[in-house]
Amino acid sequence: MSSAPFEHLSVMPEEVLHWLQPVAGGIYLDGTLGGAGHSQLILEGAAGSRLIGLDRDPAALQKAAEVLSPYGDRVSLHHATFDRADQVLMSLDVDGLDGMLLDLGVSSYQLDTPERGFSFRYDAPLDMRMDTTAVETAADVVNQAEEAELVRIFFEYGEERYSRRIVRRIIAKRQESPLLSTGELAELVRDAVPGGHRPDKIHPATRVFQALRIYINDELGQVKRGVESGISLLKPGGRLVVISFHSLEDRIVKHLFREKARGCICPPRLPVCQCNNTPDVKVLTRRGIKASAAEVEQNARSRSAVLRAVERC
Repeated sequence: MSSAPFEHLSVMPEEVLHWLQPVAGGIYLDGTLGGAGHSQLILEGAAGSRLIGLDRDPAALQKAAEVLSPYGDRVSLHHATFDRADQVLMSLDVDGLDGMLLDLGVSSYQLDTPERGFSFRYDAPLDMRMDTTAVETAADVVNQAEEAELVRIFFEYGEERYSRRIVRRIIAKRQESPLLSTGELAELVRDAVPGGHRPDKIHPATRVFQALRIYINDELGQVKRGVESGISLLKPGGRLVVISFHSLEDRIVKHLFREKARGCICPPRLPVCQCNNTPDVKVLTRRGIKASAAEVEQNARSRSAVLRAVERC
């Protein structure tokens, strides 16, 4: 089984540059390097700028190092999750950012590499780790988690209405032998869900696979911690741009941005503000920005993308 070539079309490249507004000599952090397409745009768009790149996937870091090698010491790459950006900046003696970008979710490369186990399009090991040096795999969760925990994972992270029915099938199957492949799990889910074999419907395993991926990689926890930390790392006037790909991520980003943009939090009955609370950011995108029809036609992955941006006060 061969790996897919590391190909990744950067989502909403023009919109990212528009809302990030990179300036000459600025310091920028790409918290989700992937194929480094966005990072390259930032470096090209701002003369003399510095790019600090993070990714939890060693394969992504290797590819990014190749792509960004022409920029020499303007680039610094690190094997880290974006919620640890503060630690990386501290190690580099950087005390503030002019901008930060987070392009959330799974990459096309990860989905298209069978042995990574993210997709049921291939029968492959049930893995789903974005960081291949991490210990716990999706197979570990499916075969070892308690019944109630599995139900919670599928319902909370996949919004799967048949969570209990699916988990009962999993428990029965793993008592005979462990579930170890993507194909095995996908077929089990298809059999468990009413109408699961209808070819005109979205594959019933889609939500289960999403839920396992989110849980294994702590994606929602990372978003909350990473966005909060990212805002605190910005210089006044610095911008944070976040692209999310499903409603669970986008909801967290939208609520955090709204919360950080609040001023006075005194009860309405008080005639004069007593809290002295001031906004941390100004929300730049009142509504999430969607990809253009032309981009969606060229890159189907951009269809579900939502971009939101704030500026540090």
